Amino acid sequence: MKCELVSRLADVNRIEWDSLNTSNHPFTSYDFLNSLEISESVSPKTGWNPQHILVKNNKGNIIGASPNYLKMHSYGEYIFDHTWANAFENAGGQYYPKLLSAIPFTPATGPRVLIDPKNPDNNKIFELIINMFEIIVQNNNLSSAHINFITDNLNNKLKNEKWIKRKGLQFHWHNKDYDSFDDFLSKLKSSKRKAIKKERRNILNNDLVIQKVTGLELNNEIWDSFYDFYLNTIDKKWGGAYLTKSFFYLINKTMKNKILLIIARQNNKIVAGALNFIGSNTLYGRNWGSIVDIPFLHFELCYYQAIEYAISNNIKTVEAGAQGHHKIQRGYVAETIYSSHFIQNKSFAKAVRNFVELESKEIEKQIELINQQGSPYSNI
Repeated sequence: MKCELVSRLADVNRIEWDSLNTSNHPFTSYDFLNSLEISESVSPKTGWNPQHILVKNNKGNIIGASPNYLKMHSYGEYIFDHTWANAFENAGGQYYPKLLSAIPFTPATGPRVLIDPKNPDNNKIFELIINMFEIIVQNNNLSSAHINFITDNLNNKLKNEKWIKRKGLQFHWHNKDYDSFDDFLSKLKSSKRKAIKKERRNILNNDLVIQKVTGLELNNEIWDSFYDFYLNTIDKKWGGAYLTKSFFYLINKTMKNKILLIIARQNNKIVAGALNFIGSNTLYGRNWGSIVDIPFLHFELCYYQAIEYAISNNIKTVEAGAQGHHKIQRGYVAETIYSSHFIQNKSFAKAVRNFVELESKEIEKQIELINQQGSPYSNI
């Protein structure tokens, strides 16, 4: 076995890469990651320099991989380490560039080390990839390597003590085999149920037609409208427009069957939309935008319509992105997310480890408090 670094996913065989994405996760698919690069949403110019790790056997076949980037900043990651960077640089160090295994602009848990579980050498391949992270950091005098939004399996398997495990918090909705949206509502506390019904009635009073669009129903005209919404929402939040319009055109060509776009029309004009990706058992909410100011429209498109789709299609989980305590009132529960971090400087690594231990205790308290005292579900 040997390791290689590639700076363009276009130089990698699509079939070989996807054969390792055994969970069929939309965000670790070749088409999603390659579309980010071809559209120049991800590039050295945007501070994301692809450095994907490949493991090949003696026949030259890819038997292990990891999506990986040399980062010049910490934007678009959603696992926040800006305070670490400031502390390290205030002490005279250079935090950037750093190494990052993650899906750009996508706060969703998924595989970061791609290996066929049937491969008898999968443990050796796993160790080789983890060692490769450390070697890249050490040989290039980088400050650190990070693996974000890792699965429970990877979190448990990564037993190397040099890696600092970190906990975070997200809100997910779970399908308890509901028959319908009303069945789901019946499990909520009366006050929450009434509030959701009131919000949904408000949508009906605005002459909106809501459609769930996927597959062949998607076209460039719809994407042109959605991109305008995306930019409008970014402007309101003072953020950065990470994704280019060509990215949306590309995913429309290559993975439209894994996309659910929920749109709202008013007078036959598309005025708002919410972008979701369909996984094997999870619906991933990603971007949303609107050119109209209608109360509760965000909740309708991003949460209630997504929940309806999940119930109708027997999807077990809806992940609606980062942050948002308002999701609790709408049936979401708090859950732990994980990341792992290798820091070369031993003194700084010790300080970060101490911080993470305290932070993890606070995260655990928050999750317990939210899911017990703040739960929207009725105990009856």
